[in-house]
Amino acid sequence: MSHFKFESDMNNLLKMDAPITKGPPMRWQRKQSEALGASMNCSISNVSMNGSICKTPMKPLNKSLSNSLLMGSKTPSGTNKTPGLTKTPGKNKTPSRGSKTPKTPSGGDRFIPNRGATQFDVGHYKLMTEKSVEDEMLSPSKREYQRAMNENLNGDAANAKIIAYKNKAPQAPEGYQNNLKVLYSSQNKTPGSCKKPTRHIPQVPERILDAPEILDDYYLNLLDWSVNNHLAVALGGHVYLWNAGSGEIEQLLELENPEDYVSSVSWIKEGNYLAVGNSSNEVQLWDVQNMKRVRNMTGHAARVGALSWNSYILSSGSRSGAIHHHDVRVPHHHIATLLGHTQEVCGLKWSPDGRFLASGGNDNLLNIWQADMGQSEPSPVLTFSQHQAAVKAVAWCPWQPSVLASGGGTADRHIRFWNVNTGACLSSVDTKSQVCSILWSKEYKELVSGHGFAQNQLIIWKYPSMTKVSELTGHTARVLHLSMSPDGSTVVSAAADETLRLWKCFDVDAKKKKTAEKSSVKKGTNTLMRQSIR
Repeated sequence: MSHFKFESDMNNLLKMDAPITKGPPMRWQRKQSEALGASMNCSISNVSMNGSICKTPMKPLNKSLSNSLLMGSKTPSGTNKTPGLTKTPGKNKTPSRGSKTPKTPSGGDRFIPNRGATQFDVGHYKLMTEKSVEDEMLSPSKREYQRAMNENLNGDAANAKIIAYKNKAPQAPEGYQNNLKVLYSSQNKTPGSCKKPTRHIPQVPERILDAPEILDDYYLNLLDWSVNNHLAVALGGHVYLWNAGSGEIEQLLELENPEDYVSSVSWIKEGNYLAVGNSSNEVQLWDVQNMKRVRNMTGHAARVGALSWNSYILSSGSRSGAIHHHDVRVPHHHIATLLGHTQEVCGLKWSPDGRFLASGGNDNLLNIWQADMGQSEPSPVLTFSQHQAAVKAVAWCPWQPSVLASGGGTADRHIRFWNVNTGACLSSVDTKSQVCSILWSKEYKELVSGHGFAQNQLIIWKYPSMTKVSELTGHTARVLHLSMSPDGSTVVSAAADETLRLWKCFDVDAKKKKTAEKSSVKKGTNTLMRQSIR
């Protein structure tokens, strides 16, 4: 008969919707048992929350009541009341699956929500694993048999996660740091990738000046800012001076022939003299303080589109491709001629230490010349031919005198960096637009470039990584010329849209600025002003 009993047990286990015949008694059954024990003067103690009762159970009053308590029968009806029974206070808990829902004190049935079978079975198994009266009566072999059967039917239910986690999370490897913990640490230390920019760069110009009749010619150099804070601008056949401190505008000169035009301007280092090149192949020297012309230097065969000073030596580049050195102290000013270009010289700059002269031409060449004026037929010490268009933008690094930056025209669009001591190309970057001019910052390791087709913007670059710091837009035509204020904080741009725009893109450090503000009254220069340069 044992195999029939085993088969019956297996069928009962497989019927998940059958009444639960084994398990702890329900709450109302425990209350009945307590009340019955009080009436019979027999105490039942140590009723635990998990449903277990004391090891020595009381002797039931009759056999039917005992079976009712142990086997989980229906709730006794009101007609057969047991003496001493009381109503269960509070809310009744949901009875086990398979038994009928008991009536509430008000007489209505409670709503029992539908639960998933898997969750209910796992929860039931969890309750069954707690210590109960029947578990204490089972032999070790019987308990092992039940454990094996539960494991086969319910899987690894003992390790199922229902409400709480009993096992702790594994420890992290030694030295591991959570990225979110670093980012949101209590010390509020900002990682390097989230650091804010070191300064604020305004995206709008500080001032806008009208520059009517400025020539839209890529090969000319019509703008320069002196150490005395005077901005010289060439408009057609006129040269105007704008005092950046007071805002006053003066006309310095006007060419006699209406068909002639000014092709280049350049301030001497001391700022009291201005060199002016024109389309009639002349180089004029003007005393700005007295507003008069000092001398007129001739010798070029075509217009003079580029000028650069090295102490008392003035170098001028012509459309013929020749570069002349002028000693402005002596009557016979012409002391040397450099022949290294076959087309117009449009870029000309002396190095900060005065050792080298860089010249860029429309023949796509960049030549480096030494300052030795004693050679009868000087030749360039270095010639770079990597650019694929005219080289107008040339600028020397202020903190590394041997580093030169050059920019190419529309067909090239690259900014390239050179070491003139070794002749190596340090790096290059494709700007995606025509490079018209380049300026190095005096306060930061950055440079700004002015561009033409097709964005017409200014770009601030971080050196040497050449990552973009900011883009300044506003001009509606190509930015032909750039110049920097004496303090290095402001850049002025002249474009073919006949406007000059002043950008506060290299403002000084906040601490230095605070110190300067204590000694002088801060001027209201943050408002946008529009003024005509004529």
